[in-house]
Amino acid sequence: MNDKLLRALWEPAAPREGLSLPAIARAAVELADAGGLEAVSMARVAERLGFTTMSLYRHVKSKQEVLLLMLDAVAPVPAELDEPCDGWRPGLERWCRAQWEMLRAHTWIVHLPVSGPPITPNQLAWTDRALAVLRGTGLSESDKAGVVLLVASHMLTAARMSVELGRAASGESIAAYTTLLGDLVDERRLPALRTALDAGAFGYPAGIAEEERRFDYSFGLARVLDGVAALIGDRRG
Repeated sequence: MNDKLLRALWEPAAPREGLSLPAIARAAVELADAGGLEAVSMARVAERLGFTTMSLYRHVKSKQEVLLLMLDAVAPVPAELDEPCDGWRPGLERWCRAQWEMLRAHTWIVHLPVSGPPITPNQLAWTDRALAVLRGTGLSESDKAGVVLLVASHMLTAARMSVELGRAASGESIAAYTTLLGDLVDERRLPALRTALDAGAFGYPAGIAEEERRFDYSFGLARVLDGVAALIGDRRG
């Protein structure tokens, strides 16, 4: 990321009409929300704003910089994360729910290429709020940073899987899949898998909404936080 763009993000100028970084970010986000990342190009962003493609290059040097602007634009930290929370675990769960809502609203985020560590204002604000939740746990600052990276990685991976599965996680397709497995899995050849299948391990419990089936991250997060709890216990001795 070029230094000029980074300074502009951290020290934004007063709003003005015409071509600007916020306008570029908004236009690109609108394109991505409607058609995914493949719908975002310098030419399309410029066209949406009523400018030439070359005029865009006076503000951003590449599509990669546009993507970074987009991510920061859709990632303001919710006010609820600044409110007191009863313990580190509820605090991280709240942080993850807020992340999840952002990922659900802008599913293209999961396809963004990783170009480096967090560097934009909103990215670092999310990191700050997660670190703040871990105060008083007895973890070192290095441990805290590791926990935040672990939790954030789980959320992003779970969201990516959900997006990639898409309609494959619908009630009808899951039922068809389990039926197919029932026909294919022989107890003599795959005994453990057959036992899990017969126990309903590859379906969803009754009462879970369709949308939640596609965006279920809670089981993995609970296991991650169990590990964090064990680490805190070890550090406290």
